[in-house]
Amino acid sequence: MITDVAYVAMHSSPLIQPGSGDAGGMNIYLDRLSRTMAARGINVTTFTRRTSVINPTVVEVSDRYRVVHIEAGPLGLMSLADMKPYAPTFGSGVIAWIDENDASFDLVHSHYWLSGRAGVRIKNRYSIPLANSFHTLGKVKDRSRGPKEAPSSNERLLREAEVIAQSDCIITSTPYEFEDLLEHYGASPERLCINPPGVDHAVFKPGDQSVARAHLGLREGPIILCAGRIQAHKGTSIAVEAYAMLRSQLDPSLGVPRLLIVGGASGEDGDSELEKCRSIARREGVSDGVDLIDPVPHDILADYYRAADLVIVPSRSESFGLVAAEAQACGTPVVAANIGGLAYVVSSSESGLLVDHHVPEAFCTAMKAILEHPNFAERLSEGAVAFSQRFSWDTTATRLLELYGGITAF
Repeated sequence: MITDVAYVAMHSSPLIQPGSGDAGGMNIYLDRLSRTMAARGINVTTFTRRTSVINPTVVEVSDRYRVVHIEAGPLGLMSLADMKPYAPTFGSGVIAWIDENDASFDLVHSHYWLSGRAGVRIKNRYSIPLANSFHTLGKVKDRSRGPKEAPSSNERLLREAEVIAQSDCIITSTPYEFEDLLEHYGASPERLCINPPGVDHAVFKPGDQSVARAHLGLREGPIILCAGRIQAHKGTSIAVEAYAMLRSQLDPSLGVPRLLIVGGASGEDGDSELEKCRSIARREGVSDGVDLIDPVPHDILADYYRAADLVIVPSRSESFGLVAAEAQACGTPVVAANIGGLAYVVSSSESGLLVDHHVPEAFCTAMKAILEHPNFAERLSEGAVAFSQRFSWDTTATRLLELYGGITAF
């Protein structure tokens, strides 16, 4: 029986506000999963890097769920590139804390390749099974990168291969990620498991659009939402270009549409992508309709989903696509790139539209189809709510406990 689990996430503290820096879907995943596991009676300890002097070593988030901060490198938020040299220090810090506190775990579940290194060390040190979730894969991102995006480092690709070889179970979010691990990494299929993340349906649920807009101080007229970290791989500038085209093509009787971008610059190219978005808006004369909004807490983000007529997700790759799942749970149709996890999370013409070509013209056409056809939009909204029900944290936790039980049985 599983009673104690260690989650290792060097760069993804579940306590950090998603949407800025490198905080995103993985942070949400860790927090919601930990809370759900704790509610099932599982003791969860999540190890992450200390980012501030005000971070206590141990934060008791809730009954049976704690976060342990490990010193590894200078304080403050760091890019993944800057964090890499401190990965060994982080792993040593986790082991030291376990030894000093005489802690024991049934298994370790690491998240992302950077933390997978620590996961391998913990597995070997304490002779416990290792599960790993990559969340993104270097070789997959390289196949879909934009022309100015830097490729994955050799270190990342080598470490991913090492973690795959050492893991007792590799947990994928979708069948597409399962196939990527088989095709591009030669992973053993008997150690691959599919278990999608969930959606908190108590927070992300349908609601009155006019009430949501009133809460946020938004006026009437078509609203398009782009939520998440601002970086080239997320395609934020594609959303701005598509919006600029839409401004000149949309039926004038519907009013002037607005594009809300909720999130902050992320990664090494985040600032340049943000400036690119501003530059496009100025060049196309649509700056008056583009609102850049800082990251917001989850309950407020749900209001943004409900206030929008549609959500655009133009990412170049996604292992899952939590924004798309959350938006649909709120009854908001999604226009997403037809790639990776998004093709699994969005059901085209049922809960939204999937765009085959990663160009602004294609996204503009899809958005225009929804905004100019209210009956179609209403059907998508109803389908989005129904389709989103397949994603829940209870289902995710149940499946994970089955997988954990399988790798601890030997």
